[in-house]
Amino acid sequence: MTRRVAVVGGGISGLAAAHRLRVLLGDEVAITVFESTSAIGGKLRTAEVGGVPYDVGAEAFLVRRPEVTSLVAEAGLGERLVHPTKARAKIHAGGTVLGLPPGTVMGVPASADSVAGVLSEPGRRAVEEERSLGPVDLAGDDVALGPLLRRRFGDELVDRLVDPLLGGVYAGGADGLGLRATMPGLAEAVAAGAGSLTEAAASLLPGTPGRPAPVFGTLAGGLSGLLERLLELSGATLRTSATVRALTRTATGWRLDFGAAAPAHAPADTPLEVDAVLLAVPAPAARRLLADVAPAASTAFGEVELASMAVVALALPPGTELPDASGILIGAGERDASGVPYAAKAFTFSSNKWAHYSGAGPVLVRGSVGRFGEPGALNGDDAGLVRVVRDDLARLTGVTAEPVDTLVTRWGGGLPQYGVGHLGRVERIERAVAGVTGLAVAGATLHGVGLPACVATADAAARRIADQLRD
Repeated sequence: MTRRVAVVGGGISGLAAAHRLRVLLGDEVAITVFESTSAIGGKLRTAEVGGVPYDVGAEAFLVRRPEVTSLVAEAGLGERLVHPTKARAKIHAGGTVLGLPPGTVMGVPASADSVAGVLSEPGRRAVEEERSLGPVDLAGDDVALGPLLRRRFGDELVDRLVDPLLGGVYAGGADGLGLRATMPGLAEAVAAGAGSLTEAAASLLPGTPGRPAPVFGTLAGGLSGLLERLLELSGATLRTSATVRALTRTATGWRLDFGAAAPAHAPADTPLEVDAVLLAVPAPAARRLLADVAPAASTAFGEVELASMAVVALALPPGTELPDASGILIGAGERDASGVPYAAKAFTFSSNKWAHYSGAGPVLVRGSVGRFGEPGALNGDDAGLVRVVRDDLARLTGVTAEPVDTLVTRWGGGLPQYGVGHLGRVERIERAVAGVTGLAVAGATLHGVGLPACVATADAAARRIADQLRD
């Protein structure tokens, strides 16, 4: 008998889950993917900018975690996997642009010497003295990352180095994030007996110098190619512009009710019955859909705060000279030489960073805007946002070339914030869902916002559903 599974959410988590369900269950399962917007993708989106396919959502993934690299190979896309060039990232810290220092773990230094060029002499001494402060107290469920680092290292390290690095991942600063969810390796090193945070950071760095293995990867032609391939391999029926309004437990499985944007072939009030549901949606949607069927999970999802951001893609004329860097991170509160603050939090010089963009075509640059709790920069229209980002680029680098094409992509509530106690919230979610047969959850809210973490949750969710359907 063919079993029916609804996958709600057409981003990387949902489509990876649909693919894994097909691998695990073969022809025994009919899979339908419901996506509330007009196209698959979630936080992955490849758009044409200056005539070139260009990622305007997530642009890369960690290759030191195996999940996405393995999935790319499994999908037959290994020949499209590429790694960054040797161009190095820089950071605007203390009013000037500097090389991003090695020897740190998300900005937490292994030694004072590793950050001497970024910090003032008093800031460097504060790092040097951190080892003398004694063991780090991590008693309790979690600690706020920012206050901990400020107590141990002073404000300068956090403001100039840690916040810009975390801003690129979460669009949020250290003060609002929890240690255990955002830097688990550091917390584990402290728990294992490291006498200081510098000692803990040192224990996490590669032990042998030499040619480092690539840290990041992407797909030439855009990451959307992976999504399209996963959908194809899954054999799933895709329904876009299909907002699932409610989930209801039935005697044999589940009923999905749709909102106003129901599938075109069915009236908005026509429900669909399935044997199992896999939710791969952002926290607000998960909270709403689980309110009646797993209220404890719904409550925990509702406690997750979100940050909004925008990516401003610029296609500059061929031959435009960029700084010798893969990009520049900008700390909150950083200003130019005349004291004017920057609105952007980072620039990626894609034509420097990725060899497949370095040909004779347009010079591609991404500007990222938006930090947690500071939505003001996103309130204007697209033309205004482009002007702001171009002005920042000119003041930061001297690049004033008129773009041949631009594209603004807004990610409203796109980034979950892993605040203090996040791991406890996730544990509550997973415990509640485990008590409901035929239900699983996946996505960036759970165990990491990066693509490998999302794929890992998708794989686990698909295996849970497959195991139950086989019983």
